[in-house]
Amino acid sequence: MDARLVYVGSFTPPGGEGRGITIARWTGDEGLEVVGEVAAVAPSFLVRHPRLPLMYAVGSVSEGTVTAYRVEEDGRLAVVAERGTGGGNPCHLAVGAGGDVLAVANYSDGRVTTYRLDGDGVPGEAVDVLAHSGGGPHADRQDGPHAHFVTYEHGVLHAVDLGTDEVRRYVTGDDGHAVSHPDGHVALRAGSGPRHLVTDGHGAWVVADELDGTVTSYLRGPDGRWSEVSRLPGSTSRVTNYPSHIELSDDGRFVYVANRGPDTVGVFHLERGQLTAVGEVATGGSWPRHFALADGRLYVANERSHDVTVFDVPRALPEPTGQGLEIPSPGCVLPG
Repeated sequence: MDARLVYVGSFTPPGGEGRGITIARWTGDEGLEVVGEVAAVAPSFLVRHPRLPLMYAVGSVSEGTVTAYRVEEDGRLAVVAERGTGGGNPCHLAVGAGGDVLAVANYSDGRVTTYRLDGDGVPGEAVDVLAHSGGGPHADRQDGPHAHFVTYEHGVLHAVDLGTDEVRRYVTGDDGHAVSHPDGHVALRAGSGPRHLVTDGHGAWVVADELDGTVTSYLRGPDGRWSEVSRLPGSTSRVTNYPSHIELSDDGRFVYVANRGPDTVGVFHLERGQLTAVGEVATGGSWPRHFALADGRLYVANERSHDVTVFDVPRALPEPTGQGLEIPSPGCVLPG
């Protein structure tokens, strides 16, 4: 894939104003320019295959879908396969490090769907549809399970459930079926509404808590249990905050979190699981739903102002370039 390309997934009508997946190219001094567009239904989150020229997109509708695209040499996308997720409004997906499994989080009914990928990276029919259960103290947002994020770490599937304040852990067998991890699931703070998380790969985990506006770090012990180390507000603003996406710098020293409401990106230093606030910068738009760090730049998808803004990241704090691109209802940014 061309490192200069940036793919932007969007929310399409009726939930948004986007048209599908926008393909843009980073041109340097001229910023981003649109070079193509792929019509798709609510491709609100995108992910790459770790080895093959493939991309996967959710279709965030009531009868959810996942679509596999082949990425051509010129960056264009060609549909390879589309599968149902067996759940509603999928909002996130992840590919295992080995490139042979795919998981999708279905928000509206809290189901996590898993697939085996063949040697060409094509998903077959769903192997498992894992149904979560439970709820939380926020009746309007935690009336039931709401799976919001999935990731694989050392072969273990972690599924973050905003509705039940949990991280559910699964082990995938050789046959592709997922079973609950022997260490059990991780119960997080009641009412925190965990949305996305990152790990440094050495036992530290950091969670963006959507419902209480915080960023919380944990250390995983030898018994698999998580112990809370630190908890900080995602933003210092007095505006109500709904943190969305979270990422770790390449060197693992800094955590970045998008703050919807304050419309900033907060930066935190991470050392041995301990978080320390560094600062925050305005995104230059409204409702930063997602962002991506790549090649010394930060790309922010501002859903409600209908644009992607670009920052340089020469040090910990991003610096605005003043460049951006108008894209209706962006939901996800995936650098090539």
